[in-house]
Amino acid sequence: MSQYTSDLLALLDARGYIHQLTDAAALDALAAKQIVPGYIGFDPTAPSLHVGSLVQIMLLRRLQQSGHKPIVVMGGGTGKIGDPSFKDEARRLLTPETIASNVASIKRVFERFLSFGDGPTDAIMVDNAEWLDRLEYVPFLRDIGQHFSINRMLSFDSVKLRLDREQSLSFLEFNYMILQAYDFLELSRRVGCRLQMGGSDQWGNIVNGIELARRVDGTEVYGVTTPLITLADGGKMGKTEKGAVWLNEDSLPAYDYWQFWRNTQDADVGRFMRLFTDLPLDEIARLEKLEGAEINDAKKILADAATTLCRGEEAARSAAETARATFEQGHAGGDLPSVKVPAGGMSIVQANTALGFTASNKEAKRKIEEGAVRVNGEKVQAFDHMVKPGDTVSLGQKKHGLVLAED
Repeated sequence: MSQYTSDLLALLDARGYIHQLTDAAALDALAAKQIVPGYIGFDPTAPSLHVGSLVQIMLLRRLQQSGHKPIVVMGGGTGKIGDPSFKDEARRLLTPETIASNVASIKRVFERFLSFGDGPTDAIMVDNAEWLDRLEYVPFLRDIGQHFSINRMLSFDSVKLRLDREQSLSFLEFNYMILQAYDFLELSRRVGCRLQMGGSDQWGNIVNGIELARRVDGTEVYGVTTPLITLADGGKMGKTEKGAVWLNEDSLPAYDYWQFWRNTQDADVGRFMRLFTDLPLDEIARLEKLEGAEINDAKKILADAATTLCRGEEAARSAAETARATFEQGHAGGDLPSVKVPAGGMSIVQANTALGFTASNKEAKRKIEEGAVRVNGEKVQAFDHMVKPGDTVSLGQKKHGLVLAED
């Protein structure tokens, strides 16, 4: 762990947010002596953000927790193009009406994580359509375009990988990085923004903005990127068999959101607690050392804390109680059926038949192929998947069973 003098970088470092920094020493010194306004942009490509955007939202929360000013930038302007970074093909172009509707829907989630207001460290929200929609093409090319080298833009991985695979990159998409760089310049002028943060895929865009602000206005601004957040098994964060894990309640029920965190892989528990909750670091260090059945208690703590932040305390409490009643106490429709298995487990096919969910192993296999069988809330696709003591087995929405250890 690096020795930073500012509360901001010390906090980000301790919780595992830092992947790349521009001029770390200068940013550390600045954050140690004054309030630093910092921003992250969110393009409104859907009515809700999903868990894949949560680390960026938490970055803004950490910025505010350490005494600085978060700026949430809604991409009402850039959303009309779509960020091509590391995408195989162009995003579907959205109508202005859809973008406006998505912006209005997405805004709600930030009120859970940030404190908005007029104070020096209160968060503010702006829409880059305010300035991008008013740009005149020729003056913009003359005043801003002259500072960008096509050769250098082609060298950024976000563009280079697309071209190397001989996949089309439209002129419209190619302009995205220039507009994002202009956002940084505009924010530095409007609200004194000195920091842009984002995922590792945004490094090239952030560097462009830093260089543009220096060349045009002589302003020193900085960048921070986070590491790519993947699961312990290499899977993509925020994606499950059921689809994206949406942050908005009307896009995903609180119970399903809670279950996503409850189903965290053992190896990810501590890391996710540091990134996605406000639990104290010493408490996290204790919890991530738990093993066996005890690690499930840590997962419930993670689920409670993460759900409370995003959906509120009552939603987290209700989701936890639903899980307890359904899977632990058997209060949903009477006592839940159970099957006792040896320590090595039992195949999911045999378990369904033993629980009485299916009349035969053949029927159990058909239900698995139909996607109707889940273990601990996650869809099972392999016939040889082994269930072990402590697991819950579900067939459809109404049949739930417990897997117990043999006496």
